[in-house]
Amino acid sequence: MEVKINAYAKINLMLDIINKRTDGYHDLFMIMQSVSAHDVITVSEDRSRSISITCSKPGIPLDERNICWKSAAEFFKYTKKKNKGIKIDIKKNIPHAAGLAGGSADGAAVIKALNEIYKTGLSDNELCKIGVKVGADLPFCITGGTLLAQGIGDKLSRVKPLKKCFIVLAKPDFDVNTGAAYSQFDKFGKTRTPDKFGMLCAIQSGSLTAVCSKLENVFEQFIEVPRRVDIKEIMKQNGALGVCMSGSGPTVFGIYEEKQAAENACRELLPITSDISLCTPVRHGCKIVKITE
Repeated sequence: MEVKINAYAKINLMLDIINKRTDGYHDLFMIMQSVSAHDVITVSEDRSRSISITCSKPGIPLDERNICWKSAAEFFKYTKKKNKGIKIDIKKNIPHAAGLAGGSADGAAVIKALNEIYKTGLSDNELCKIGVKVGADLPFCITGGTLLAQGIGDKLSRVKPLKKCFIVLAKPDFDVNTGAAYSQFDKFGKTRTPDKFGMLCAIQSGSLTAVCSKLENVFEQFIEVPRRVDIKEIMKQNGALGVCMSGSGPTVFGIYEEKQAAENACRELLPITSDISLCTPVRHGCKIVKITE
């Protein structure tokens, strides 16, 4: 059997770090949103009794370091199914180390695909239990849509879906290591706390303008990203209702009501970076698009 899945990226409409936990993780408050930018993951059976990975993007590890490999291994451990051999192919469209959960989305897709291939019939809740053992963003990438994520990112609550809009993603030519970013928080802390209650009220109001007025990411207080200010300014000049950095960065996103304005922003951003995407919100996580018996 072969299963092809679209693995969707995410943005953080709000990200606040509450504190560092005794286990080394951090308690978070995040409003997360799935967007239409996606990788394509194809998982197929073979008789190798091993896990093999191919990827369209050079430089991505294809061994035990890859989150897809870890996700597959955790699936077999959780279900106690014997690995007869699987091949994972990754068509990479989501930028790497960008704050868009590209790796987590790919890992979530592998877990969902294996659930089909091995006919384990696990619910999304059970798939999330597997995913969180691999990474904190995997439960969201499995579930998707517009969610409040708390704890380390594993406690998910539905909120009102984001209104139809157009979202420009722009990643500067710069990578941010997530672990190093959290270390910066541990060292410097934060100077202000985002308006979490205000954002929840804005989300529930259904007003895109209200949501955009509350966009905030605490990482922006202590993570320096080259050209971030320039990118934000271009987005605003072209009519963005709100701009913010996603995750630990460096990707900046702008939210637009009109597609033409978003397309204009994309063109004007080209002198700064070619890593630009125009996408829309989606109301689900990774999605099976084809199953071949």
